[in-house]
Amino acid sequence: IAKFAAGQLQISSSSVCVCLLWKFLVTMQKVPNIVLNNGIKIPQLGLGTWGSPPGEVTRAVKDAIDLGYRHIDCAFVYGNEHEVGEGLAAKFADGTVKRDEVFITSKLWCTYHRFDLVRPAIEKSLKNLGLKQLDLFLIHWPMGYKEDGDNFPVNDDGTTAFSDVDYVETWKGMEECLKAGLTRSIGLSNFNIRQVERILSIATVKPVMNQIEFHPYLNDAELSKFCRSKDIQITGYSPLGSPARPWVTSTDIVLMEEPEVIEVAKRCGKSVAQVLIRWQLQLGHITIPKSVTTKRIEENFDVFGFELSQEDMDVLSSLHRNERYVPMTASSGHKYHCFENNEFKD
Repeated sequence: IAKFAAGQLQISSSSVCVCLLWKFLVTMQKVPNIVLNNGIKIPQLGLGTWGSPPGEVTRAVKDAIDLGYRHIDCAFVYGNEHEVGEGLAAKFADGTVKRDEVFITSKLWCTYHRFDLVRPAIEKSLKNLGLKQLDLFLIHWPMGYKEDGDNFPVNDDGTTAFSDVDYVETWKGMEECLKAGLTRSIGLSNFNIRQVERILSIATVKPVMNQIEFHPYLNDAELSKFCRSKDIQITGYSPLGSPARPWVTSTDIVLMEEPEVIEVAKRCGKSVAQVLIRWQLQLGHITIPKSVTTKRIEENFDVFGFELSQEDMDVLSSLHRNERYVPMTASSGHKYHCFENNEFKD
């Protein structure tokens, strides 16, 4: 390995193996952990699995773990937990990693917000993933849906069928899952400041995290600052602007085509994706870029060998235009919609 690093080895099949091993060992040393408010450590960079097709996500998880990822972000509603579990099982079985070396998150879907449904929901996710315990379980959205078996239940007029369950009740169910040992940590996703405050006012266990959409076009610095002032870690999803989202249109602005982002990437000698991920990391966030392509999974992981200057950080931070790529329009009009603040209107 030392000779390879010094450029003294000729390329051969055996030295290629050494090359891969050396790269793996170096990569493994670069990923910092964040300590959550319950003392549990979480890798700052993870693999997102939203929108990853079931036929591809198993391989993506295996590739990611081989490359050094030790944090996998899942959710029941993604419809691919079983395939994620197959990828995890393969890497546990071949000895690449042990279960306690991989941080695994899943999320409670909107049709399970009633207190009595929270535990059955996490048990479904655990069964899908082939696990006995999650590292983190999040309330996916504060809005509840009618509990009729469909992930997106609809009324006769085609609108989403809402439930009136208060997410405060849901949080109490989350705490019960923690007490039962089904998860090591519990947290929130897509909660606004006032909703986080409501949870904190009744919580026996403080949320460890609020996972939110975050990127230069949606630089919600106020929410990030608030959560961190309460010792609640931010995870930014869609760090690349969710270019593969199903509802993308030809008129949408594209974060990865933003000239100022491209210019920063050129100055750094890095890809646009690497610069966007690095920006999140230097803000102190966790982030979970998604890909099923081995080359991109590797590229997204290679973000610890450089730093953005303060000038470049400021350039990226200045691009905020309140562009939300995941607006959850299916829940528009819901009392607890996190982006409409209906529950706090007089």
